[in-house]
Amino acid sequence: QVQLVESGGGLVRAGDSLRLSCAASGFNFESYDMGWFRQGPGKESEFVAAINWNSFATEYADSVKGRFSISRDNRNNTLYLHMHSVKAEDTALYHCAADTAAFRMPLSSRYLARWGQGTLVTVSS
Repeated sequence: QVQLVESGGGLVRAGDSLRLSCAASGFNFESYDMGWFRQGPGKESEFVAAINWNSFATEYADSVKGRFSISRDNRNNTLYLHMHSVKAEDTALYHCAADTAAFRMPLSSRYLARWGQGTLVTVSS
């Protein structure tokens, strides 16, 4: 069974950097596109970033381009979100997500339907 466990969240100050991790198990991680979504207080869930199975392609929401980067370690079944220059509006519960099919092309966030429980990031201004 698919398990996605996020970690690395916490309370940080505006302008700080943070790295989120997602430990994946129960499926062939190296074969699946992965991504991050977030839900801020009183807001709908929104796409943050995605990476394809072999790291050749990435996508980012406009709100995080140039500040966040996504990466993965297929040998250790781990997904990362590197967050830099964080802002108060980045405060949210961040969820790791996995695609529902292996080797999908092209990369598409719409198929990242299997989510973890999330890790909370709070940015103080």
